[in-house]
Amino acid sequence: MRAWSHSRLLFPLGAKQRYPLPKYALLRERVAASGIAIAEPEPIAWRAVEATHDPHFAHRMRRGRLTVREERVLGLPWSPELIARSLAGIGGTLSAARDALDGGVGIMLGGGTHHAGRMSARGFCVFNDVAIVTRELRREGRARRILAIDLDVHQGDGTAELLAPDPEAFTLSIQCERNLRFTRIASDLDVELPARTADDAYMNALDAALAHAARRFPDPDLILYLAGADPWEGDRLGRLALTKPGLRARDECVFAFAKASNIPIAMTLAGGYAPDVADTVDIHAGTVAAAVAAATATGDAPDADIDVDAVV
Repeated sequence: MRAWSHSRLLFPLGAKQRYPLPKYALLRERVAASGIAIAEPEPIAWRAVEATHDPHFAHRMRRGRLTVREERVLGLPWSPELIARSLAGIGGTLSAARDALDGGVGIMLGGGTHHAGRMSARGFCVFNDVAIVTRELRREGRARRILAIDLDVHQGDGTAELLAPDPEAFTLSIQCERNLRFTRIASDLDVELPARTADDAYMNALDAALAHAARRFPDPDLILYLAGADPWEGDRLGRLALTKPGLRARDECVFAFAKASNIPIAMTLAGGYAPDVADTVDIHAGTVAAAVAAATATGDAPDADIDVDAVV
């Protein structure tokens, strides 16, 4: 078993210190220490970006020709390094999806860029990896019907914009009802939770949402799981109140749903903005541990003995 990471590709943050860039390297170290192999993704081909996003927007983004407002909406200063990292991140999500189709479970230690829309970069998301990977898997003939399960605390507005009109994709997003982005783009299934929703109520909503998705969108070829750490009770940009054990139960529920339905699943990280980055890393590591346990249960176990709890 392996996990994909683009953490060695850095970019200048400028004054945007709210973006948790250190979490990616810290998580990579944690996962590697558990015995899981780390692989470096190849960047996605540029033609795949232009096939999903508006080509004029993509060209301006590639060249750094953003307006002041566009860069403000993105939330990050433009740089060539930012573009290189974004392309590698999408390549990592695609590689994790291929791993899932080959062996049941795939792991990307990044990705989940669900705010990027057809003609705009938003909320730290340059290009939308879920939509681009969906198109690429179809081009390769690997998968057609894609179920995106977005459990970041914020709505996956860009994914909804790009995939909700697609009859062979289903976008499920569970989010805090009073949080960015305040203007929604309708997903196939949006679940709006009140602020301070805690573990039990969240799990009830998740169980109901998964059952609803299974009825409305049977037999997907692949699940792309956005396992945001920001529903955590201490997250700066959250507003929900899940505990770390509650988030681990959330992850286990999603992987169990995939296993019971015999659907390959690839995980990405999405958001996480704890005041202490170690808390975000703990939560993401728990998601990886749940993925490892699911892979072991489906027969895709690594050759070496791995103490799953050591990942957490």
